[in-house]
Amino acid sequence: QVQLVESGGGLVQPGGSLRLSCAASGFTFSMSAMSWARQAPGKGLEWMSGIFSDGRTYYADSMEGRFTISRDNAKNTVYLQMNSLKPDDTAVYYCAKAVSPWDWGQGIQVTVSS
Repeated sequence: QVQLVESGGGLVQPGGSLRLSCAASGFTFSMSAMSWARQAPGKGLEWMSGIFSDGRTYYADSMEGRFTISRDNAKNTVYLQMNSLKPDDTAVYYCAKAVSPWDWGQGIQVTVSS
């Protein structure tokens, strides 16, 4: 049974940083591509970034520069480093096993506000 558990969210001031983690289990993590997506209030799901099993990364055009995806196969964990956060980054953030069929975590709230 695939399980994806996000952590590291919360309230942060504009300009601050957060690192989200996603602990994975129930599948061969080291062989799976992983992704992050987010859903802002009143908006649809927005794909942000992905990382292949070999560590190659890819980003939505709007995400490059402030966000960095990484993985630790020894810990079965994928990360999303978020810097220079803005109020528009307020959203629920989801990690996903990016291999068909995709599986999603339960999501974690990130709120950027002063």
